[in-house]
This record gives sequence, C-alpha cells and structure tokens, in this order.
Amino acid sequence: MTVNKPRRVTILGSTGSIGTQTLDIIRANSKDFQVVGIGAGGANPTLLAQQALEFNVEYLAIATATAAQDVQLALYAQAKKLGFSEGNFALPKLLIGPTAATELAQIAVDVLVNAITGAVGLLPTVAALKAGSTLALANKESLVIGGAAVMNLAKPGQIVPVDSEHSAIAQCLVGQQGQQVRKLILTASGGPFRGMNLTQLEEVTVKQALNHPTWSMGPVVTINSATMMNKGLEIIEAHLLFDVAYENIEVVVHPQSVVHSMVEFIDGSTIAQASPPDMHLPISLGLNWPNRIAKSSLACNWTAPTSWNFEPLDEVTFPAVSLAKRAGELAGTAPAVLNGANEVAVAAFLAGNMSFIKIVNFVSLVLDTHIKTNFVSDEELTIEEVLTAADWAQRYSQELLGANNEFRT
Repeated sequence: MTVNKPRRVTILGSTGSIGTQTLDIIRANSKDFQVVGIGAGGANPTLLAQQALEFNVEYLAIATATAAQDVQLALYAQAKKLGFSEGNFALPKLLIGPTAATELAQIAVDVLVNAITGAVGLLPTVAALKAGSTLALANKESLVIGGAAVMNLAKPGQIVPVDSEHSAIAQCLVGQQGQQVRKLILTASGGPFRGMNLTQLEEVTVKQALNHPTWSMGPVVTINSATMMNKGLEIIEAHLLFDVAYENIEVVVHPQSVVHSMVEFIDGSTIAQASPPDMHLPISLGLNWPNRIAKSSLACNWTAPTSWNFEPLDEVTFPAVSLAKRAGELAGTAPAVLNGANEVAVAAFLAGNMSFIKIVNFVSLVLDTHIKTNFVSDEELTIEEVLTAADWAQRYSQELLGANNEFRT
C-alpha cells in the first residue's frame, strides 16, 4: 500500500452495512487511515458511541435531537465501560439535526465515504465535492437524482464508486481509452425472485423479499434488489460515471455474483472483474483509489471446480430496469421523481400497505404525472430543482397512496 501519511476519512452512515465494513478495513489498516468524523441517523446509539470512542473521532453527526441525547448517554456509558474516568476523555464535537451530515461533509478530508441510504444523501454529496474531498460513493441515489447538476461539480476522478458493479467497471477501464469501449455489462444476482413469473410475484411477502440469496444489505436496498429497481438505478449511475450511452449499457443475470461487471471493447474482447461477493473489496478501493489494500477480501479459488451462469434479464417480469432507463434517458428531474416515488412505494410495501407486484406500477404512474406537469430538463437542472422534484415526488406519492385503493393492500 502506497500511503505516506494517514488518509483523513469521514464516514456518513457509519452504523450501516457499508459503514461498518469501512471501519473494518480502517481497523485492519489503522496506521494508514485517520477517522475524522462519522455520522448516522442515531437508530443504533450504542454502536455509534462505540465507533466514536474506538476511532477517537473529532466530529459526530446525528440526524435528530432525540437520537443525539441517546448517543450522548451511550458515549458516557461506553467510556465508563472502557475504564475512562470523568474528564479523562474528550467527547467529539456533536453536529445535530437534519443538516448534520451536510455540515460534516463540508469539512475537507482526503476521502468522504457517503454510505447514507436514499435521496437524503444528495446534499452531503454536493458538500463533499465542493469541499474538494474525494467522494467514495455508496449512496448511488445522490448521483442518480442529481445527474448533471452533481457531475458538473466533480473534478475528474473525484468520485470513486463503491457499488461493486461500478467499482468493477472502473477497474476494468484502468489504462483503457474511453472511445474503445463498445458496451458496459452490469451483472445482477437476480434477487430472491429470479425465475418467478408475474402471477407468482403477486403472492410474495416482505419476509421473502428481504431474503436475498447473496448479499447482506439494508431493507430498502434489499427490496430494490428484489424489484430490480436497484439495477435500474445502477444503469443511470453507470451512464453518468463513465459517459456511456444508455443503449450501450446492458444487464445480465449472474446468480453467483462473482463477476461484478464487464466491459466489452470495439475489438470484440471483454474484460471482467471477478471476486467473491464481499463489499470489503470495492470499499477498500474507494478508500485508497487507485491503489489496492492487501488482503481486503478473499480471492477466487481458481483450482476448485465451479460453474458460473449468465442469463438474460426478464424485463417483462421485472420492468423496473426499463422504467429506470426511460427516466435516465429523459434526465433532468425524471430520475429524482423515479427515486422519490420508489422510496415511498418500498416503505409502503415494508409496512404491509402495498403488494410487491404494485411497486413498479406505482412508480411509473408518479413518473408519468411528473413528465406531464412539472418536468425540468437537464439544460435547466440545478440542485434546487432536483430537491424540489424529489420533494414533489414524496408528497404526491403519499397523496396518491392515501387516495387510491388500487395500490393499497
């Protein structure tokens, strides 16, 4: 590893799946990284306090005042458990409230890991880019909805993708010339309902949808994987990151999740990135791009008999991918509305208020309404317009869900 002095790192979403795995890597390479700040919603105050004390952070961002009180109590309890006496340890500076993550992101560091889930990650992404920090981006939503308005803020190479698919593409493109790329191929596990038809999907439960066969993720991302909306959002992300036309970005189902993505070149050759399904590898690259961190993840055992399957995507049963492509091609505020409506629909499904099969139809209806009424094109797109569209999508979706029995279970 070629690091001369510790890289200063901030982690947003530190208690989530990506955040905890990021800290795993930093813990194993403690001489090479210094955690400046961490942030989370505060739903797990004990873990957040443990992280703050273990890594001796300067700043701690908490989304709500109520959660902040719980975290403060947890800090004192954890300090006492570790043997600190009162006055013998320094509390981090607390940033509290809905703008806390953005305030933390405004503090320039070498790398800011944005692992927040959902559109709330947009303003921290904008703040990190403006501060000049390298953005290790796991919060795909902020790029998807921000589109050109976000990309215009980023310097070349400032955004390093943490999603395994986009990290794989970035690795495949090292040393390559963009004009020699014919297409990008994103792989998808197929989720828990691979092989099912529409009739079978009408009866699936929340418990079944949360039972992903390969990856361990938060509930929203897991449901997005089940509907394949996650893959649709990843297509938009790939288009923005790598400047490849939508018609040249494909999805192939690969249940083993060992090949994370592929790049096909104009001479007919294809370069693929393969590794066991483990997020530690793309996270480590996000922390130290373009250099690799030794032993971040297990390697494939090429001497063990194995087989990999690649299957076409069933876009009839899983229409979320084509819907997301449509929103991406429209650009402007369309992706923000797509994502906002999807967040409401997924929350309704998780709460038992919408059937799985209706999620994508609901999102499509909200998107169609937006296009007919208040769509803003890329040419006029600003961060403020993105936020307005995202807020409209949330409010209209809630109204539609409350007024329309068709979508409620």
